[in-house]
Amino acid sequence: MSCQIRKFFSWLLLVGAIAIFALIGLGILDAPSASAAIRQLEESPNQMVYQSRQSLQDQHGNTWQTVAFKRIRPDGNSSFELRLVGFPNMVAIDHAQSLTLTNSLGKTLTATDTSSNIFKEGSQPNIGQYDLQPLLSELQAEIPLQLSLPTVKGEAIRLSVPPSLVAEWQTVANY
Repeated sequence: MSCQIRKFFSWLLLVGAIAIFALIGLGILDAPSASAAIRQLEESPNQMVYQSRQSLQDQHGNTWQTVAFKRIRPDGNSSFELRLVGFPNMVAIDHAQSLTLTNSLGKTLTATDTSSNIFKEGSQPNIGQYDLQPLLSELQAEIPLQLSLPTVKGEAIRLSVPPSLVAEWQTVANY
């Protein structure tokens, strides 16, 4: 009798394990992906901002905060920009140049520097802001990007953007 009970529980355990692996294979029991929450802020009456914040590392291992945001003004006009923030005194961004975005297929796009819109009195050397609105239709969520951030010293900072972050930016842009 005890042998039959052991066989039954062994068989039940085997069937359960197969079911779990099948559900994982189908994506039903997939672990949630690590994704930043999209934030919604009301800056002033009838002016909303939607944003995605993520951290990326450059080719030197330094961490940069990326903030992609859509601002909807009371008059209905909107903008979509990307702000890149490095640690103070780490790098001086060349604000006279554009940000270059290159996808893994070799297609290159440029985004105009709009950093002067952030601060009333001069720009911060470690913060850059770029207009992505004209590029939205050309960004593909399934293709990773390489950002090339120009610096005053001439060596560009390179940031790799995974497809999941490109998709998140598109979600923010579609609000």
